[in-house]
Amino acid sequence: MAEKNIVVIGMGYVGIPVAALLADVPGYTVTGVQRKSKRSGWKIDKLNAGISPIEGDEPGLSELIKKVVEKGSFKVTDDISVYGEADVILIDVQTPTNADHKPRYESLKQVCHDIGGKISKERKTLIVIESTVAPGTTENIVKPILEEESGLTCGEGFLLAFSFERVMPGKLLEHLQHMPRVVGGVTAEATRAAVELYEKIVKEPVHATDCMTAEVTKVVENTFRDVNIAFANEMALACEGFGVSIHDVRKFMNERNDRMLHIPGAGVGGHCLVKDPYLLQYGLDEYGKAGRRLDLVSISRAINDSMPDHMFELISRGLSKASKQISESKVAVLGAAYLKDSDDIRNTPSVPLIRKLIESGASVVVHDPHVRQEEFIDEFGFVGLDFTDDLAYALSGADAIAIVTEHKGYYKMTPEEYLGFMRKPPVIVDGRNVYEKTDFQMPDFIYLGVGKG
Repeated sequence: MAEKNIVVIGMGYVGIPVAALLADVPGYTVTGVQRKSKRSGWKIDKLNAGISPIEGDEPGLSELIKKVVEKGSFKVTDDISVYGEADVILIDVQTPTNADHKPRYESLKQVCHDIGGKISKERKTLIVIESTVAPGTTENIVKPILEEESGLTCGEGFLLAFSFERVMPGKLLEHLQHMPRVVGGVTAEATRAAVELYEKIVKEPVHATDCMTAEVTKVVENTFRDVNIAFANEMALACEGFGVSIHDVRKFMNERNDRMLHIPGAGVGGHCLVKDPYLLQYGLDEYGKAGRRLDLVSISRAINDSMPDHMFELISRGLSKASKQISESKVAVLGAAYLKDSDDIRNTPSVPLIRKLIESGASVVVHDPHVRQEEFIDEFGFVGLDFTDDLAYALSGADAIAIVTEHKGYYKMTPEEYLGFMRKPPVIVDGRNVYEKTDFQMPDFIYLGVGKG
C-alpha cells in the first residue's frame, strides 16, 4: 500500500478521531498539530502519551489512540514545519461566529497562511477543509491565501477540497466510519484524491461532488435540524399552555414514520447547530447570485436561543410556588456540557441560564461530572463560580435544581434522595425529560418541565 504522510491541524472533537483512524491505516503516518495555547496546549503531551483528552463516554477512542501511538504512526506537535513534508493536510480548526453572527475565520486564515508558506513545491499536497464554513469560503478565502503564500496555482501546485464531518460527541468513531461522506474538490483531481483518502476509513458511500455543493450540504443539513428542533420547542411551549405533555403528543405523532417530531428541551448547543444557520445566510449574502433573507431560519434560531430564558421562567415560577424569592435561593444547575455524557461545552445553553440566575441574585452552583472546571470558568469568564463534580455537594441545601443536560447519573436520582439533600419544598425544573411528572406528584415537591403542562 502506498505510504502517506498526513497532517491533521486541530486536535478537537473532529481532528483527534480522524487522525487516529487514518493512523490506523497501513502505510499512513499522521502528525497532529495543536497550538500550545493555555486552553488546549495540554493535549499535546496527553495524546503523545497515548491518552485521549476527550472526557465522557466515547466508545473505542481511547483504545485506538493508545494503539496508534504505540505503533508509532501517530504523534502530536506544535511545530508547523511538518506542513512541508505532508502529502495530505486536513484542517480541523474552529470557525465560530461573532456577536453579529458573522464567521470568525482568524484561525482558519492563519492556518492557511502557515500552510501556504510551508507546503512542498514538489509533492502536490492535498489540502482538505473539514471545518464548517459558509458556502463559498473554500474558493473565495482559502484558495487565494494558499496561492498567494505558496506561489503555486490551485490544481497544478496543490489540490484543494472541502469535506465535512457528521459527528456528535459520544459517537465520534461510529459517525466517522458509518455515515456517508460528501467530498467536493475545487478540481476533479482534488475530488478524486480526497475520495480515495476517505474511502480508507469510511465504511459507507463516499460521494463526489463540487466544492460549493459540499459546503451548502453541510450547513443546510444542520439548519434543517435546528429548524425542526425549534418547531418542537415552540410546540412544547404550546403544550404547557394547554396543560398537556409534549412528550405524549410526540409519542402519538411519531407512530407514523412520516411525522417524526424532534425532542424539545432546555436549549440548543454545540459547535454546529448554533452557528451553521448563520453561515448559510452569510454565504448566501456574500457569494450567492440571488441573495435573500432566510426568515424561517432566523425565527427558528431565535426560538432555540430563547429556551434558557424559559428555563429561568420555570425556575422563578417554581420558587414562587414554594413562597421563595429567587434572589434568596440556591439554584443547582445540573449539566454544563451541551450534550449528555460529554465534556463538550461549545455554545452550551447552560451559560445563558447561569448568567441570568447570577444577575437575578440567586446563589448558583453548577454540577457536571465530565467538564473540566478550569476550562468552563476560563472560557465563559465565570470568575468565582461554584462548580463541582460532586452531585451531593451541588444538591445540598439547594432550593431548586435545573436539569440542563441529561447526564446518565441524573436518571439514577430518586425523589427521596432529593428530599434528603434539598431544602423543602424542593423545586425540580426538568429541561430534558429526565423524569416523569408523576414521580414527583406528592406534597413535598414542586415539579416543572419543559413542555409539561
